[in-house]
Amino acid sequence: MDSPASAQPVPPAAPVTPDRRRVAGAAALASAVEWYDYFIFGIAAALVLGDLYFPADNPTAGVLAAFATFAVGFLARPVGGIVAGQLGDKKGRKPMLVLALTVMGLATTGIGLLPTYETIGVAAPILLVLLRIAQGVAVGAQWGGAMLLATEYAPEGKRGIYGSVVQLGVPIGVVSANSVFLAAGALASDSAFTSWGWRVPFLVGLLVLILAWYIHTRVEETPEFRQAEQALAEKEKREQNSPLRTILSGHLGTVLLAGGSFAVNTATFYILITGILDYTTRELGMARGPVLAVSLCVSLTQLVLIPASAALSDRVGRLPVYAAGAAGIALWAVPLFLLVDTGSLLWLAVGTFVASCFLSIMYGPQAALFAELFTPQMRYTGASLGYQIAAVAGGGLAPFLMVLLLEATGTSMAVSGYIIALSLVALLSIRSLAKKARARGE
Repeated sequence: MDSPASAQPVPPAAPVTPDRRRVAGAAALASAVEWYDYFIFGIAAALVLGDLYFPADNPTAGVLAAFATFAVGFLARPVGGIVAGQLGDKKGRKPMLVLALTVMGLATTGIGLLPTYETIGVAAPILLVLLRIAQGVAVGAQWGGAMLLATEYAPEGKRGIYGSVVQLGVPIGVVSANSVFLAAGALASDSAFTSWGWRVPFLVGLLVLILAWYIHTRVEETPEFRQAEQALAEKEKREQNSPLRTILSGHLGTVLLAGGSFAVNTATFYILITGILDYTTRELGMARGPVLAVSLCVSLTQLVLIPASAALSDRVGRLPVYAAGAAGIALWAVPLFLLVDTGSLLWLAVGTFVASCFLSIMYGPQAALFAELFTPQMRYTGASLGYQIAAVAGGGLAPFLMVLLLEATGTSMAVSGYIIALSLVALLSIRSLAKKARARGE
């Protein structure tokens, strides 16, 4: 029977330390550069990768192949979460974060240098898939390490706002990715962009290795992990147990509920930044540059909304704020695509902005919520698994399924229905998590 780890006492807050803000800043920057590297693949998949690596007579087939490769990265994310979670709960948060950043930097640079199908034939898509898998493993390992560096250094009563600095890495990554692609498109002709301009954003990813070195040399391990390290070692000697085995045997229900609660957020997010980019440019005939600019501007608003919702969760609780965001996504799913289908840049901006607001309301408290579901001895493993299950069930397949639904039904309302279904799963999962919390007297 599942027994959430958060039923045990929450460890004391981290002692006051002059390193706290530096650690939070490093965690936020690590999240931002990691997500930048991850997101540029989605943008490239919507714009050029189908033609360059999966040539086909039918443009839709090429896009589907590119989005399938995009989804492969999500399938690899739980592997990164499991491996890094196991080692991160035993060896520390910092080493796993440094390793994740290093792998991501090398994989992203490799994609930027990869020859196309026309140059090396079938080896090109195979290598692209392998490098995308490496990206997925890296981002699966990164989130837990960055999130725990921030939240386990947080002062009492501020875990939500400290966790939100890592969540800000997502909109910062989106803004950075869109900005670099916009710059590359503006400085190169369409033919030059297709030939080499799209590679520039990937080569910029090499800078992540500098951040990995900084964290390795300048950031200390979290106080909560140091406190838990000795207890975990003694428990393993006595019981011959591991964080993953403990999670699977006693806390799997909590992991699945966490994943179920978040799948709608990650699915809708990737529909907004990747699926709609393909849909508006390929199906509605809208220009690439203005659509990217809308995505960039909408992401900027998340820089305010994410920390605001996290701060609110520190006052009123994580689950009420989280549930409000999920309900909003469900209610806005139909209006979103009615506005997108107008083909108007203004209404596209309105539709995606409102959807982004609801995503931010959920995303702000999510890091602290997931951290508080598990004790420090198993927190990296448990929180990472919950997050990456949501990524696979929601985000990885969302752009691919969006194209399939549009092709099969001929209407974007089918995509709205998909979002609503995931929203209902989220609300039911949140309700179950709330019942568990009440049963523990929280």
